[in-house]
Amino acid sequence: MIATLLGAVMGVALQLQQPVLWSAHAYLGLMLLGVGLAGLAWMLRRRDGGPGAAGRLQGAGRSSAAPARAWLRLARSALLALAVLALMAGATGLRALERAGQLLPAALDGQELLLVGHVAGLPRPGERGVQFEFVVESARWNGLLVESPGRVQLGWWKRSAESDATAQVQPAKSIKPAPIAPPTLLPGQRWELVARLQRPHGLANPQGFDLELWLWEQGLQATGSVREGRGRLAPRQLPGQVWLPVAQARQAVRAAIQAAVPDARAAGLLAALVVGDQAAIDSDDWEVFRLTGVAHLVSISGLHVTMFALLASACVGRGWRALARFWPGLLWRCPAPTAAALGGLALAFSYALFAGWGVPAQRTVLMLACLTWLRLNGARWPWPVLLLAVMVVVLLLDPWALLQPGFWLSFVAVGVLLASSWLGQAESSGLRAWFIDLLRTQAIVSVALAPLTLLCFGLMSIVGLLANLAAVPWVTGLVTPLAMLGLLWAPLWRLAAWAADLMTAGLQGLARLPWAAFERPELPPALALLTLAGAVLLVLRLPWAQRAWGLLLCWPLLTWTPPRPMVGEFELLAPDIGQGSAVLVRTARHSLVHDTGPGQGSGSAAQRVLLPLLRAGGDRLDLLVASHDDLDHAGGLSELLRQHPRAELWASYDTRRATGRAARRCEAGQRWSWDGVGFEWLHPRAEDDGLRLSDNARSCVLRVSSASGRVALLTGDITAAEESRLLQDLPGLRADLLLAAHHGSSTSSGEAWLDALRPRWVVIQSGHQNRFGHPAPEVLQRLRARAIAWSNSPSCGAASWRSDRPAALLCQRQVRPRYWQADADAAIDLGQ
Repeated sequence: MIATLLGAVMGVALQLQQPVLWSAHAYLGLMLLGVGLAGLAWMLRRRDGGPGAAGRLQGAGRSSAAPARAWLRLARSALLALAVLALMAGATGLRALERAGQLLPAALDGQELLLVGHVAGLPRPGERGVQFEFVVESARWNGLLVESPGRVQLGWWKRSAESDATAQVQPAKSIKPAPIAPPTLLPGQRWELVARLQRPHGLANPQGFDLELWLWEQGLQATGSVREGRGRLAPRQLPGQVWLPVAQARQAVRAAIQAAVPDARAAGLLAALVVGDQAAIDSDDWEVFRLTGVAHLVSISGLHVTMFALLASACVGRGWRALARFWPGLLWRCPAPTAAALGGLALAFSYALFAGWGVPAQRTVLMLACLTWLRLNGARWPWPVLLLAVMVVVLLLDPWALLQPGFWLSFVAVGVLLASSWLGQAESSGLRAWFIDLLRTQAIVSVALAPLTLLCFGLMSIVGLLANLAAVPWVTGLVTPLAMLGLLWAPLWRLAAWAADLMTAGLQGLARLPWAAFERPELPPALALLTLAGAVLLVLRLPWAQRAWGLLLCWPLLTWTPPRPMVGEFELLAPDIGQGSAVLVRTARHSLVHDTGPGQGSGSAAQRVLLPLLRAGGDRLDLLVASHDDLDHAGGLSELLRQHPRAELWASYDTRRATGRAARRCEAGQRWSWDGVGFEWLHPRAEDDGLRLSDNARSCVLRVSSASGRVALLTGDITAAEESRLLQDLPGLRADLLLAAHHGSSTSSGEAWLDALRPRWVVIQSGHQNRFGHPAPEVLQRLRARAIAWSNSPSCGAASWRSDRPAALLCQRQVRPRYWQADADAAIDLGQ
C-alpha cells in the first residue's frame, strides 16, 4: 500500500518537472501504460494467491517456495507503484493541457477587451484600489466576439480626477484633487467593463514568490486592469446576480468584522482567522509573525480546524443525547459517538470551506474523514498509510499544491508528530500534563521543521518555541473562539480584537530581539533532505546514542556556505525586478548592490526580490549604491539599509531626506579593490556639481574589472550625451558586459557608444509590457546590426554572468523552465 501511494505522489512530482507539456495522445498513452502495468500486477497476484498457486510452489520444494512468493509480491508491488505513477502523471498532464488551453490567446495579449462577467471570490481592497477575480462570460475585441479567457484577475485602480491615468503615475508636485476610488465590489455582481488583459507573467528569480505558479494553480488565465475614460465604454453594473453562497457569506462576515472593530489591523487579523482572508493582515504584522514563527496560527491551519471539529463534535454529541430523551429509539439507530463524529466532520468541512479551503485545512479535513471512516468501520491504518492517502487525495484535488511550501510544512509536521509517538502520549491528566504535551509538541515541530523552513524561507525563528508556547493556547483557546462566537454576537469581536492586540504586542517585543531569527544561506536540495532526516532522527523515540547521528546530519545547517567567485573574479546578477534597475555584484568576500529597483515598503523590489537573494546567498551587504534619485532605481533604498545597516552608502544626490543617512558622492576617478577585483566610478565628474543636469545625467556609472581583464559596466540612466563625454574622457573604454542605460531607451545606447565598447553581452532591465516601450526598437536594431547578444528581463528573468566564464549568460527562465511559466524561447537574442 505504501509503495502504491508513493508511486501516486511521484507521478505528480515527475509531471510537474516538465519544461513543456506533451500532447494529449502522449498522456493518454502513458495512462494506457499504467493500465497495462496494473494488469500485469493483477496477473502476478493470481499467480501468487490464485487456485493452484500453492501446489505449483510446493512442487518447487519448501526451501524455494517462500523466496519465490516474496519475489512475486515484490514484483507485484513494484508494478502496481509504477502503474499508479503512470496513471497519476498522465492524468495530471491532461489536466495541465486543459488548463493551458484556457489561457488568454497570444493574439489578445496586451489588448483592451470588453468583458461581461461576474465577481468571484473575495475582492481585496488596498491603497491603490481593489483586486478581484472575474469570471468572464463573454469577451469582445474591436466589436468582434473572441474566445473567452475564463477566470481572470483584475485590478480596478484609483484614477486621477483630472485624467484617466491609473494610480501608478508619479504624483506631481502641484496639488491635485483626490483620486477617484473604484466602486465597492461584492461577490456575484455582474459587470460590463473594459479591461486590458495580458497572459500570466511574473518575475523570474532564483528566490522569491512565483506569481506564475500561483496564477496557474488558482486557475487564473489572465491578469489585467479595468480601463476608464478616453472614449472607452464606462463600466456598468448589470442587473441580476450570480449566486455564490460561500463567497457572499465570507464577504458579509468580513464587512461585519470591519464595521465592529475600528482598528483595521486587528480587524484584518480576525478576518484571517474567521474567513481565511490572509490578505487582510497588515504587512508589518506578517513580518512579526514570520520572525516569531507563529504565522501558522494566523491562517486557517490544521490546528484551528481540529479544534473546531472537536468542539463541534462535543456539541453534536450533547445535542444528540438531548434529542434521544424525546426519541428513545434515536440512539439505537445512530449512537451518540457516531453522530458526534459525523457531525463534527461535517461542521469542520463547512468551516474549512468557509475559510478558503487552503492546503492545511484540506489535509486536516481529509485526515479527519479517514479517521472517522476507520473508526466507524472498526479498522486501523498505520500512520504512514493514513498520511500518504490524505496526501494523494489532496493532490487529486490540486496537483500543483505539491510545489507550495505550506503543503510540505503541513504534512511533514503531522508525519513527524505521528512518527515520534509523542502525540496523545501524556502519562497523566491535568494542566501539568497538558503543558508538558504542548512543550513536547512545539519542540518536536520546531526541531523537525527547521531545515525545511530554512529551505523554503531562508529563516528560522529562534524565539519560535517560546512564542508558540504562549500564542498557541492564546489563539486557539481565546482569540479564535471569541472570533467565531462573534458570528452570533458581534460585540465579542471587540473582545477578540483586544486579545489579538495583546498577543501582537508581546510578539513584537520578541521580534525586536537582535537574535529573534536565525538566517542562513539556502541549502541545496540534497543537503536540505539530509538535514531534514537528521532533524527527524533527533525527535524520534530512539536511544540517545542513535539520535546523536541526527546532530551530525544537521551539521551542514550551521556550516554550509554557498560557493563564491575565486579571488580576482566576480559574478554579476541582474534580477528580474520589473520596470527599474538593480544589480548584485559578488566577489570572493564582498557584496555590492547597484540600485535598488522600484517600489517602496512591502511591495518594493527590495523586499520581494533583493532581500531574498541576499539571504539565500548568505550575503552581508558591504556597499549600496543609488545611482540617481528616481523611484525605479532608489525605491528600496530605505528597506535595504534597514536590513543591512552596516552597508556603506554611495549616491549622486543627497539621501538624507529619504533615508535619514548621508551618502558618499560618487565621482569619476574614485576607485577601490576587493579581493583582487577593481571598482571605479566613471561618472559623474566633480565639476558636474555646478551644472544644471537632470537626475538621469548625474547617474553613477561603475566599472568592475576582474584580475583577468574582464569588465562589466553599470550605467544607471545616462543619456547619449553622457556616453559621448565618457568616450572623450576614456578613449580606451570597453566592456564585456554592459547594463543598457535607461532600460534600453532610445535616448541611450548610441551607435558610437556600442562601437567603442564592443560588449559581448548587453543586459536590459525593463518591465513586462511597460508603458514606456522599453527597450526601444531602434536600440535593439543597433544591437543586432553589430551582432551583440542581449537579454531583456521579462523574457530572460534574472540574468547571471561570471567574469571567469565571460562567454555564458544564464537566464533564470532557461535554468529552470516549467510549462506554466511565460515563454522563454526568446530569453537571449544572439544578435544574429
